[in-house]
Amino acid sequence: MNFQRIAVAGAGAWGTALANCAARAGRDVTLWARDAAMVAQLTSTQENPRLPGIRLDDRVAATGAIADVKAADAVLLAVPAQDLRTAAIALAPHIRAGVPVIACAKGIERGTHRFMTEIIAETNSGALPSILSGPSFAADVARGLPTAVTLACADESIAAALARALGSQTFRPYHTTDVRGVEIGGAAKNVLAIAAGIVAGRRLGASATAALVTRGFAELARFGRALGARGETLTGLSGLGDLILTCSSPQSRNFSLGIALGEGRAGEGKLAEGAFTARALAELAGEKGVEMPIAAAVAAVIEETLTVDQAIEGLLTRPFRAE
Repeated sequence: MNFQRIAVAGAGAWGTALANCAARAGRDVTLWARDAAMVAQLTSTQENPRLPGIRLDDRVAATGAIADVKAADAVLLAVPAQDLRTAAIALAPHIRAGVPVIACAKGIERGTHRFMTEIIAETNSGALPSILSGPSFAADVARGLPTAVTLACADESIAAALARALGSQTFRPYHTTDVRGVEIGGAAKNVLAIAAGIVAGRRLGASATAALVTRGFAELARFGRALGARGETLTGLSGLGDLILTCSSPQSRNFSLGIALGEGRAGEGKLAEGAFTARALAELAGEKGVEMPIAAAVAAVIEETLTVDQAIEGLLTRPFRAE
């Protein structure tokens, strides 16, 4: 379980950053991209245009041949959450039985309400579903700036071995077997970050931001407990840690989308993961009987069934209650 050969599926900013990260840890890395032009760019210039000024590590080999992932000891699936099923289906015939497939996206699939590891299990019965999540921006990871994340797998020994294989002095994965808890934190915080961005865009003040993030975390924790997540996971890097980062920086697409919505620029930035997850999260919470008014309000704003002002008014006029 030394996981020397790592394949990264998806050559966006996040996939490229993770490829550099694995190479920095001493692994031999294959970076698969379905776009031939991207493969040519990475091969000729050693740079991804989505990460300007950051050189691709020499131990990373870019490829457009999906069969090249067959040699991998572990696969990092670094595609957007709503595209993960399509990618997982395409990769399944080329992944050896028992190989960990690590979802690196944060979200819940629309329609099915499936989490990322559930999709991996459904599309590849021989794979070992895992998840990597936590407070991390692609540019920081690609540059080798200090970052800590959570890596979860149902098999603790494999989770620990994967953490050692991918970890370095500046990239520190903490391992756990609480797969669902890690997935919940990553999915819910994206939706809550849109709400935090709306508060910033509407210039409602620092006090309102603090209240929103705190009450948002209460929603995340309620949802997590209902689905069996552990408390230490929800208050850890992949839960509270990621929420703090995503709700405080315009580097976050979700926070930036919220700012745009708050400022009345509703058409901008809807490629943020939280925009696609919001409705699925609200629906799943309803199925489980979990009250998530902030998440539901974000979903309504994204789908334009409520205006920003109506959503804010609805939250501010809720009945007073015990904390």
